[in-house]
This record gives sequence, C-alpha cells and structure tokens, in this order.
Amino acid sequence: MTDMLLTGIVQDPRYLDHRPEEGHPDSPQRLESVYGALSQWPHGHRLAMLRPRPATREELLWVHSRDLLGRLETTVDDSGQMLSADTQASEGSYLAARLAAGGLFVAIDKVVAGELSNAFALVRPPGHHAERNRAMGYCLLNNVALGAMYARRTLGLERVLIVDWDVHHGNGTQHAFDSDPSVLFFSMHQYPHFPGTGHFTETGIGRGEGYSVNIAMPKGHGDGEYSVLMETLLGPVAEQFAPDLILVSAGFDTHGSDPMGNMRMTAPGFAGLTRILMDRAQALCRGRLVLCLEGGYHLQALAESVLAVLSELSGITHSDPASARGQADPRKVDYVRKRAVSVHNRFWKGL
Repeated sequence: MTDMLLTGIVQDPRYLDHRPEEGHPDSPQRLESVYGALSQWPHGHRLAMLRPRPATREELLWVHSRDLLGRLETTVDDSGQMLSADTQASEGSYLAARLAAGGLFVAIDKVVAGELSNAFALVRPPGHHAERNRAMGYCLLNNVALGAMYARRTLGLERVLIVDWDVHHGNGTQHAFDSDPSVLFFSMHQYPHFPGTGHFTETGIGRGEGYSVNIAMPKGHGDGEYSVLMETLLGPVAEQFAPDLILVSAGFDTHGSDPMGNMRMTAPGFAGLTRILMDRAQALCRGRLVLCLEGGYHLQALAESVLAVLSELSGITHSDPASARGQADPRKVDYVRKRAVSVHNRFWKGL
C-alpha cells in the first residue's frame, strides 16, 4: 500500500428511497446530512466515489432465508409494510437494502485488490440487527455479515474480523457466525440495551466458541474508555486471529448527543478508534479496512463523526490514541476489562 491510494466511499441517492413513516428514526435525512456535509468538504480529492450494484438473490441467501427474501420482495408493491415492531419498508426499501449490501461488496473488492487504501460504505438501511429469517431494529438485510461472506466465498479470504462499535449489539451479525471460526465478531456496545443480547458470556457455539467477543459496557463511556478497551482487548485477539480483512459496523449512536444511547463519544473519538483499526489493519492484513454505516440519529453529530472518520482514513488527520487514553476513567475501564478477560482469557493469550 502507498500513501497515494485514495479512500473509497459508497454513495448513491437510491439509499434515500428507503422511506419509513414520518418520524421514524431511520429517516432519509440521516444520509442527506452526511451527503450534504461531504459536498462541502474541502478534501474531496482524497476520495474515490464508488457506485453500488444490487446484491443478487443468490448472494443474499448466504446469510438470509428464502422466507425473509420473499417477504422483502413483496414490499416493492405494498409500501408501508411493518416487518417488525420497529422496522418498516417502503416501495424503494428492498432495492436500497440490496444496494447497501452490494455497495459494501464493491468497496471490499477495491480494497482487497489494492486499488484503494480503505473504504467507507455510506449506506442505508443499516444491517447488523437483521437475522437469518427476520428484519428488525431498522435493519432489513445484514450488510456486514453479507460482506464477510462475500470476502470469504467470492474473494477467497480465509479470515475476516468484524468490529462493531454501534451503541446496540449486532445480534444478527453474531448469530450469522456463531459457529464459524473463520469470522471473528468483536462488539463494543451499551449493555443492557436493545436488543438485549451481547452479554460477556456469549462467546460462540461449537467450533465458533471464542470467536464472538462481546464487550458489554454500562452507559457513560467516552473516547478514553473506548480507546483503552479497544487497544487492550481487541489488540491481542486480532493479532492471534490474523485476519485477511477488517470490516467495521460503524454506528455513531454512541455519540454523546445521540438520542438512542447513553454513551459519550465525540467525533474526534471516532477518528481515534479508526486510527487504532488502521494501524491494526496495516500490521495484520496489508491495510485492508472497510467500514459500513450502521446507526447514528443526531444529524449534526452523525455528519461530523463521519467526516472525522473520513479525515482519518484519507490521511488528512492522524490521531494519537494515547491522548484519548489519558482521559479514561480507570474504574470504568477496569470494570469492563476484568469481566471480558475472565471470559476470554481461556481462548486468547495476552489479555
């Protein structure tokens, strides 16, 4: 990899065609705020625009059931369907969801081929709550789980690390790989919180035991705590797992202004987490790092945080995670770290 390579972004107006009812948190305004901020960003020359393609039915069946796809297909002619208590589809939703997964595939292709330094898929609807047979939590299809399968099945990569920093646990992603040791799922999330999964003791099943690493965090954690916990817990695990690609479920609802959670992250804090993962990717998998947008429901905070991450990915900024670590509350860090280590020290050395 050279510093001359660009950062890819997946962007498409068809993602705005997913239109839940008025007042729904996952409104098109989320991406409109991000796209609007990007249009004014003075560093656009550091980005390569990637056009998505729809994921095929055969690709979607890697993760989802025929029953779920059948239900989603009917929404094209029956706008306003409720897929779960909190998840609604409009006539443009299924295509938007297929483009979200397919857009991530395009980004993964370019990064794995070495044509881009890294990439960020700015897509919706989000994905990490979508289960094999169920849409939920605003999610129709599980973009990152599908992306990991694409990397494995189509590109032939052996091991994929998924890092999920959304405020909510990515239940669908974890369950997709519960018994699969080729995909390591590392989630930092508020607990207890929706959807109720993601306790420390959820570590995987059978051959996949130890490959689900849940960092269940009480409310009130910010940049410092996230930085310390990612460095000390993900670092040794990722080194031993030795991924060929790192995918990120990048939710920004851990921001201190977001109405969906009770965390205290800031835009610079997300840049710091990105730097940690960039350094890890450079050391372990030739810099192969691809992010995919999940949550984030405060429009200004979302746009500012995405730009901060893109500034880091594209080399405009170079955060020093050590400065954030100095802000960490040792008591908060110790509480979470001790519980994680007590569960995972039998699977991974150096914790």
